[in-house]
Amino acid sequence: MTQAHGNQDRGRDETEDERADRRWSELIQEVRVAQTGVQILFGFLLTVVFTSRYEGLPQTEKTIYIVTVVLGAAATGALIGPVSFHRIVAGRRIKPAAVQWASRLTVIGLILLLATMTAALLLVLRVATHDGYVPWLVGCVVLWYLLCWVVLPTWIRRRHADD
Repeated sequence: MTQAHGNQDRGRDETEDERADRRWSELIQEVRVAQTGVQILFGFLLTVVFTSRYEGLPQTEKTIYIVTVVLGAAATGALIGPVSFHRIVAGRRIKPAAVQWASRLTVIGLILLLATMTAALLLVLRVATHDGYVPWLVGCVVLWYLLCWVVLPTWIRRRHADD
């Protein structure tokens, strides 16, 4: 078998198609986790407007809610996108490109999920308490997300890039 360009440097003996198959499987497993979270959050968000308490919310909270729902809808679309993408391009012998685009959709979905979770947290904490520390709490949680989702993986990647 011929090896895909550069795969020897990565320590894997796989063709470009085998690499695309492996990357697709990994991507789908990752997307399943994110999809579940965003769909549960989005589902709960959709019910808020139908509660009796919604009408009594100040306009600022209603605006935050609307932005949160739109972000949740966008995140859901982006994170479900790879499944649709795969279904539409399956059997067309373009899997490496499909994996690349599906991966991009996933990253966009994760960014939108971060924004959705941030806005939802802001809304809940503003309704729960009107203290001035709410933005600080939300900021700390966002920093935690960024540490877990971006900083640590990037640090490990750079640290072991020379191995």
